[in-house]
Amino acid sequence: MSEDASRLGELQTALRTKMDENQTIADSFKVEDDVLIVDQERKSAFDKNMVDIKELQGLIKGIQDLDEINQWGATPAPPEVEVESVSGAVAASAAFADAQPQFKTLGQAFCDSEEFKSLSNGRNGANMPNPWQYEGSLTTKSAYEYNVKDVYNTLPTGTPGQFGSIQRDPIVIPPQRTKRVRELFPTRTTNAAIVEYFRMTGFTNNAQAVGERSNDGTVFVEKPQSTFTFVGEQAPVRTLAHWEAAHRNVLADEPQLRSIIDNELMYGLRLQEDAQILNGAGTGENLTGVLQTTGIQTYSWSAGATAPVADTKADAIRRAATLSFLAYYEPTGVVMHPNDWEDIELTKATDGQYLVAISVALGGEPRVWRIPVVETPAIAEGTALVGAFGTGAQLYDREQANIRVSEQHSDFFVRNAIVILAEQRLALAVKRPEAFTKITFDAAPS
Repeated sequence: MSEDASRLGELQTALRTKMDENQTIADSFKVEDDVLIVDQERKSAFDKNMVDIKELQGLIKGIQDLDEINQWGATPAPPEVEVESVSGAVAASAAFADAQPQFKTLGQAFCDSEEFKSLSNGRNGANMPNPWQYEGSLTTKSAYEYNVKDVYNTLPTGTPGQFGSIQRDPIVIPPQRTKRVRELFPTRTTNAAIVEYFRMTGFTNNAQAVGERSNDGTVFVEKPQSTFTFVGEQAPVRTLAHWEAAHRNVLADEPQLRSIIDNELMYGLRLQEDAQILNGAGTGENLTGVLQTTGIQTYSWSAGATAPVADTKADAIRRAATLSFLAYYEPTGVVMHPNDWEDIELTKATDGQYLVAISVALGGEPRVWRIPVVETPAIAEGTALVGAFGTGAQLYDREQANIRVSEQHSDFFVRNAIVILAEQRLALAVKRPEAFTKITFDAAPS
């Protein structure tokens, strides 16, 4: 024990020396203009001292732990209780004891191990050459197990029904539609409840070459007049909205649910917005969608050419785009159902080569005949829309999509519930219907 105490004192003295050296080095560091000025040689010495300090701390702790174990092991066992008994009772007790398994505590097992004995009470240092490992089994009792009572993780009944922690994975939200019809339109803001505009319904072009005077030179020539026909239209601002109820405590305990509800409500508005832009009936509180606007042009796939090769769906889109070109509006987008776009992308020539080349590997934008494509289930399968979305129509945002929360609904206040409301207000004005062509994929030309 004296050797251990002497060794411990030496280690503690060495530790204090190293700590004093590092304190001196740290005091030499300077800060100038918020910049730490460090001498690299001193910094290296500081780092080396820290390594030595940590090693000395480990040695000191090991010797102290060893001393505690030695003191515990040297404590004498309590005297045996003498009990008067007949020889038969003594023999029976001895037989019973021999029949029972003898268990050691973990401390006793450690002190009796070869790894601990190799230290020779500290004369060989404080670090064991090999770590001591518990040899017990979870299914079979061993000499090192000090208790024979088992606690199973399914022991309790009721709620909670078993021991053990619960791992809860994050909620996986459903995938969302990435392509939106709105992206094809220019958008403006408005503060009005109704947007009034003029729609051109007719144009007679009488432009021609004219001279300055009549043939005899006595009269200045009158220039021809072209005629335009306009009709006044209104685009009322419509409201798209929906809500969900939630308990305040649930949202407080699961903050992730609030963000999911917000995102899903906003996503629902976007889905309805696309449906209204394309197919709004114009009655009640519905927008008048482009496909429901009077005056848009139409084209049927079956009306295409049959020779030398029958028109494909891609041919039908090109012929419909020509109608917009002839109306002096250059198409800026095509909207079609994913199934129809799949048919176009997978169309092959007789040699097996794809007719529509899309550089998917390079992230190329889906296009057909140089026109961007928006594939969306918002438009019915078998129908497509091509047109000049940038100039033929205009979206107006009265209120962009937003989220509001309130407990002032029914008896929600006393029930500790809240309402989460998603809402937006917008208007759609289709100013030049002839800039759009509705395509019907009825049947291949025959």
